[in-house]
Amino acid sequence: MIKKDKKLAIYMEGNLDSMYAKMGYGVMRYSNNPIVCVIDSDFAGKRVNEVIDQPFDIPIVSTVEEAYEKGAEVFVLGLAPSGGKLPDSWVPAVKTALQLGMSIVNGLHDLLNERFSALLNPKISDQVIWDVRKPRTDYAIARARASKLDNKRVLMVGTDMAAGKMTAGLEVYKWVKEKGKNADFLPTGQIGITVMGKGIPLDAIKVDQACGAVEHLVLEAKDKEIVFVEGQGSLLHPGSTATLPLMRGSCPTHLILCHRAEMKTLRDSTEIEIPPFKEVIRLNEAVANAGGVFPKAKVVGIALNSSKLSEKETLDLIERLEKETGLPVTDVVRFGAEKIGRKLL
Repeated sequence: MIKKDKKLAIYMEGNLDSMYAKMGYGVMRYSNNPIVCVIDSDFAGKRVNEVIDQPFDIPIVSTVEEAYEKGAEVFVLGLAPSGGKLPDSWVPAVKTALQLGMSIVNGLHDLLNERFSALLNPKISDQVIWDVRKPRTDYAIARARASKLDNKRVLMVGTDMAAGKMTAGLEVYKWVKEKGKNADFLPTGQIGITVMGKGIPLDAIKVDQACGAVEHLVLEAKDKEIVFVEGQGSLLHPGSTATLPLMRGSCPTHLILCHRAEMKTLRDSTEIEIPPFKEVIRLNEAVANAGGVFPKAKVVGIALNSSKLSEKETLDLIERLEKETGLPVTDVVRFGAEKIGRKLL
């Protein structure tokens, strides 16, 4: 855990504009901590909003030392390389940050405390290495206890991995909070945990305990009127195992389907075409319901990530999908969350 007043530097060396930058973008968009800079020598001297089409007016520097001079107290690993391993090329930057007295926020599967804790300065009481993906190991087996709750449990589901489930969930959560609802957002991945300061790293939890971990998280929020559960993976993806424990652990009452607007196939398995949306909706509702054993969750809206499309292309797609599915469709970042959020009030 990192205190909310600590100043962040986000390490994105060589990848600020790449597909591996999701962690950094999420922290820039949602963290309550002040962000003093991004580290990427390829774009040093510029600002983030000059490099990518995002509204982040944050300076870019070349080195950890420059970030420290700007007042950075926390070094956030803002990239998610394939496999979640710490690249050898990052090790000097991690060591430098620790030697300068900075804390580390690590969302990788590699646990950095095991390798670098000797570099922590004992004279700095609040210097830490936060391995976000280090899970508890004592979760009980799930028993569908969430199904007995009388609140609304909204699970974000997707047509693929990296479909914008966390972003859409946070945007709709913020909208219903602004409408006076007693709501909560429950993170299940490293980015959500980092920005919310709580949650479970679902992909680091043993499969036998995964449903129980989700159930525990949801039961802790039993006093909330509306609970948004961050989605992971997709039922359509051949390598994804995350959606089922999310469904079983949360026993959702509502689903929001998320989709990258430009995609016709899965990103990493391009031979797999995304089925018609009505079929995707039926699949997710059927698996969540399990033949009537669990609550009859319904998809209440479709949240698009339309960052790769023009506004006209996006509006045309929204119109087509609304006619096709009969559901509200929008890009909650581009156009706001009201269209979907009001279905939950």
